[in-house]
Amino acid sequence: MSTSFTLLARDGRARLGRLETAHGAIDTPAFMPVGTAGTVKAMLPENVAATGAQIVLGNTYHLMLRPGAERVASLGGLHRFMNWGRPILTDSGGFQVMSLAKLRRITEEGVTFRSHIDGSPHFLSPERSIEIQHLLDADITMAFDECTPYPASEEEAEASMTLSMRWAERSKEAFRPRPGYGLFGIVQGGIYPALRLRSAAWLTAIGFDGYAVGGLAVGEGQETMFRVLDETVPALPEDRPRYLMGVGKPADIVGAVLRGIDMFDCVLPTRSGRTAQAFTRAGTLNLRNARHMDDAAPLDENCACPACSGYSRAYLHHLFRAEEMLGPILLTWHNLFFYQELMRELRAAIAAGRLAEYAAGYAAKEAA
Repeated sequence: MSTSFTLLARDGRARLGRLETAHGAIDTPAFMPVGTAGTVKAMLPENVAATGAQIVLGNTYHLMLRPGAERVASLGGLHRFMNWGRPILTDSGGFQVMSLAKLRRITEEGVTFRSHIDGSPHFLSPERSIEIQHLLDADITMAFDECTPYPASEEEAEASMTLSMRWAERSKEAFRPRPGYGLFGIVQGGIYPALRLRSAAWLTAIGFDGYAVGGLAVGEGQETMFRVLDETVPALPEDRPRYLMGVGKPADIVGAVLRGIDMFDCVLPTRSGRTAQAFTRAGTLNLRNARHMDDAAPLDENCACPACSGYSRAYLHHLFRAEEMLGPILLTWHNLFFYQELMRELRAAIAAGRLAEYAAGYAAKEAA
């Protein structure tokens, strides 16, 4: 068998579930911290686990360039290499090829590109992407796709989507099934409902262990993103996990869970932590602001993370003004804890059948 997904409860379109993999179980809805190059920036693996994270994300593009997938495999796989014994999902590399690589050229076969690191030439195809993810020993492998840019005309989005679907077929053929390991397909189609539905039907016919919605949170805005989810998610298989790629802000996650999404990833909590931005129940704080200079209060008095339980806003402000590395460490820890606490609250609300009430309260706090 591959990965297995069990639905434990429903509340409207929202779902409470459990995803079993070779390296452990994931309670859904789940947020995956981003460990692009084999590390969640500014965090030890045990600290990431202490926030409540059960799975992290690694990236094919970055790891194939440095240190190399074959090298990681020779050293025991990505779990051992980065000292993370829990599940890992690897992005296929498609998005990074489109956004980071130099002089890329897309053909039916794959993508030829030059590394953003040193300009060296590389070729990434569905088969090679799947092979790299196998070498990394990813619990969840993502099909290779082209992330449709935004904005794109309907004709451009259709050409991109159909290419991704043909690549999805090749990804499925290249994947080596084994117990506890799964392959997810990625729905594309831009902001066009008919294309999204065609993509979902195409992927369902191929058959995957999970289904991701890609090509969102790329500038289209929350209202459009939610509309696309409203149109797309009901077309995905009920008995498989649904993953919204690259999302997002807390309010985005709450809205997507209401619409039936089970899994998320985003660089926002870690990137924000490194730039002095802290997510709190009272809104986002910029710890560089001078108003925190003499503030003895914690970031969030109801938060149990180390940044909140041991340090004042004044001290955190000092760390960033002094450019001490402890500042990014503490704020990254806090933000990841905040996101995991959000997921715990969402799971509890679904289990209790009160998600709509929870979401309304969250929206009211956001608006305040």
